Amino acid sequence: MKKIITPPAEKLETVLRKQNNWKTLWFYQKTVVLYQMTYVFTRRFLPAYGDRTVDQMVQAARSGKQNIIEGTADGVTSMEMELKLLNVARASIQELLEDYEDYLPTHHLVRWTKGHHRFNGMLEYCKEHNHVGDYAPFFEQWTDEEAANIAITLCKMVDKMMMTYQKKKEEEFVTEGGIRERMTAARLGYRTNQRDTIEQLQHEVEELRRENDKLKEKIKMLGEA
Repeated sequence: MKKIITPPAEKLETVLRKQNNWKTLWFYQKTVVLYQMTYVFTRRFLPAYGDRTVDQMVQAARSGKQNIIEGTADGVTSMEMELKLLNVARASIQELLEDYEDYLPTHHLVRWTKGHHRFNGMLEYCKEHNHVGDYAPFFEQWTDEEAANIAITLCKMVDKMMMTYQKKKEEEFVTEGGIRERMTAARLGYRTNQRDTIEQLQHEVEELRRENDKLKEKIKMLGEA
C-alpha cells in the first residue's frame, strides 16, 4: 500500500511579540548613568531645601530610565503602548537636558562645544562607555561644570539613539500591526491551517479508498482463479 505522508502544518502567527532585553540597549544603559549622576549632582551642587529643580531633575532622569523598561515590557502585547512610553522616556530626557543646559549659564560656567579643548575627549568617552561603573568613580570628583557637560552629552546621545530605535519600531508597527492585527492574523492563520488540514485528510481518505478498492479487486480475482 502506498504510504501517504502528511506535510507538516505551517507555523501559525503568534499574538505575543518577543520581548527585547532592555538591559542590552545602549541608550537604556546611558539613562542608568544619567539617573545615578543626577542624584549625586543635585546633592552636591543644588540646595538641599527650597529648590524644586532637585526633585524635577531626579524625577526626569528616573522617568527616562523607567519608561524604557515599562515600554519594552508592554511591547510584548502592545507596540502602541511601547511607542507611547518610549516617547515619554525621550521627553523626560529632553527635560533633564534643558535643566543641565540652564545650569551652566546661570552659574557662570562654560558649555563645552566644538573647539573647546575638552570637547573631543568628553565626546569619545561618552560614545565608548555605557555602563554606570565607567562613570561612578568620578561622580564625587567632577566639578559641576564637568558633570553638567558630560550629562548634556549623554542626554543628546540617548535622544539620538532613541529616535533611531523608535523609527525602527514604527516600521515594525506598520508591517506587523498592533495586538488586534496580530490576534486577527493568528486567528486567520489558525483557520487556514485547519482548512488545509481537513482538505489534506480528505485527500488521504480518497487515496486509501482507491487502494482498498484495488486490494478487494485483487482478492476477488485470486478467489476466482
